Amino acid sequence: MSKGRIFSAMQPSGRFHLGNYMGALENWVKLQNEYECFFSIADLHALTSAYADTSQLPDNVYNLMLDWLSAGLDPDKNVIFIQSHVKEHAELHLLLSMMTPLSWLERVPTYKDKLQNLGSQGKDINTYGFLGYPELMTADIVLYKAGWVPVGEDQQPHLELAREIVRRFNLMYKPVFVEPQGLMSQAAVLPGIDGRKMSKSYGNTIPFAAGPDELRERVRMIVTDPKRIKKTDKGNPDVCVAFKFHQLFNKEEVGQIEQDCRGGCIGCVDCKKKLAEKMVTIMADMHVRRQEYVGKTDLMRDILEDGAKKARVVAEETMAEVKEAMHLV
Repeated sequence: MSKGRIFSAMQPSGRFHLGNYMGALENWVKLQNEYECFFSIADLHALTSAYADTSQLPDNVYNLMLDWLSAGLDPDKNVIFIQSHVKEHAELHLLLSMMTPLSWLERVPTYKDKLQNLGSQGKDINTYGFLGYPELMTADIVLYKAGWVPVGEDQQPHLELAREIVRRFNLMYKPVFVEPQGLMSQAAVLPGIDGRKMSKSYGNTIPFAAGPDELRERVRMIVTDPKRIKKTDKGNPDVCVAFKFHQLFNKEEVGQIEQDCRGGCIGCVDCKKKLAEKMVTIMADMHVRRQEYVGKTDLMRDILEDGAKKARVVAEETMAEVKEAMHLV
C-alpha cells in the first residue's frame, strides 16, 4: 500500500553528474516502491536563470530523462512528465501570485545569495520569474496535493513558504490544498574530484553518463593526500578525496584501504585503480539500461507524453476546485 503521494522535480540544466544522482535520484528510485510518485522535468524553472539562451533546453530535457531511466526510474510505477506540458502549473502559479505577499518571497534565504552568485557570473536575474521561483515550486507541489516532498536541508525554507501559501489560500477561500511535508533524504554528499563541492561550474564532476573509460580517467584525477610523495610514505585518509569515494562506493574494502594507506602499503595510483574498478562495476547496470534508451527519442517522448496525460487528469481536478474556491467562472 502506498504511503502517500510524492512530488519532486529537477531542472534540465546540463550534464547530470554523480553528485546529482546521490543527492536526489538514488533516493527517488527507492521511493518509487513505497509512494505514488509524480516526477517532473522542470523546464519552466530552468527559465528563471537561463531564459536568455534556451537553445540547449530540448537536448537537456531528453538527456535528463535518459539519466532518470538509466538510474532505474520506472515509467510504469511513476508519473514522469515535462512541467510545461501541463499548463495548469503556470495557471496555478499565476493565481497563487495574486494572493502571496511580496515580502514572503523576498525573505527566502537563498534568494539574495543566488541573486549575488548568479549575478557575478554575468546573468541578469533581476526578474519576477526568479523572485517567484519558490511560488512556482509551490504550485508544482500543491497542484497534485502531494503530502510529501523529498528535500535536502537547503530546500526547507522553500517548503515552509509553500505551507504558508497553502494556509493563506485555505483560510482566505476554502480548504483545497494539503500542507506538504518534507521527506528528508539521507543522501551522502559526494565531493568533486578536487575536494570542493561537485559542481559543473567548477569543472570537477564525474558525469553520471560516463562510460568505463571516462569514469576511470575522472577517478585518476581525484586528488589525494598532498603530502604523500612516494608509495611507501604513510598517508592520511582523512584529507584524501579518493578515500571519501571509497567510503561511499567501496565499503567492503574501505577498512583495509585505510590501514594500507596509513601504513604506506598501497600507493595512490593503485588505490584509485581499485576505486575505479569498483565504481565501474556499480555503474554497470545503469550503463546497460542507458543503452536501451540511447537514440530512442520517440520512445522517451511517448513516455513523457503518457505521464503528462496522467498528470493533467489530477491537475485539472485541482484547478476546478481552485477556480470554484476563488469564484472564477
